[in-house]
Amino acid sequence: MASAVSPMLVRLTEEKATGVLVRDHGALYLVDGEVVHAESPAAPGLDVLLTASGRLPREGWEEAVAEAGVRREVGRHLVASGRLGCGELEICHLGALFDAAYFALTPCSGPTRFRYGVGHWIGRVRPVPTPVVEREALRRRALLDSIWPHPEIDAAPVVPRAPGPGRGPTRRQATVLALADGVRTPADIARMLGRPAFNTLLDVRRLAAAGLVDTAVRPSGPPPERPALPAWVPEVSDDPDIALLRRLRDALEATL
Repeated sequence: MASAVSPMLVRLTEEKATGVLVRDHGALYLVDGEVVHAESPAAPGLDVLLTASGRLPREGWEEAVAEAGVRREVGRHLVASGRLGCGELEICHLGALFDAAYFALTPCSGPTRFRYGVGHWIGRVRPVPTPVVEREALRRRALLDSIWPHPEIDAAPVVPRAPGPGRGPTRRQATVLALADGVRTPADIARMLGRPAFNTLLDVRRLAAAGLVDTAVRPSGPPPERPALPAWVPEVSDDPDIALLRRLRDALEATL
């Protein structure tokens, strides 16, 4: 893979390794060289996505972890207990996996380590080939840069700006703006809303491109030039999850 995000991940894939790959911004769990789970401090976990949406009560999640966590079968327990359907769990888990994997595979300067034999308590839900995970990480990075090529906004506290003529936010973006208080980062906002972190970054960068949001502390030097008209910002519906779910469905079908 010429444009590999992580050469070590390529090698582990070829080895069909099982364990956890730990990087600066997250971790990937592998079984036989395929990605079965991903975690990142920047992305809400599967528990947040399920409970914040109201799909699963918090006590239901805690019961599943207490009952099946030691056996690494939390996912299987959620299905067996009737709390989630099998397909529903797979789609939700794929969403959380791709979300965390994007951050885990961002360029890093620290050491990359692999611990053989380490598994995750969620268990094996739907393995994803590592080339699919890497391609999706690259696609997401390119999409964000095409919208607003200033990635420093992704990790900084954000504040709203007064809108110019014709630059109002969508309903979905308005919920993000309501939580932009100069203290919360996009990751904080994603957790509070119970949304995937990448979708929140899309909203934040589109808001930045439209001049509706800025970082709370601006680095020295002139501010980035903003487009006179935001026509080049990709048009999306208020619910970009639809396109995400289609891609996740395609990725799921590709592994069958």
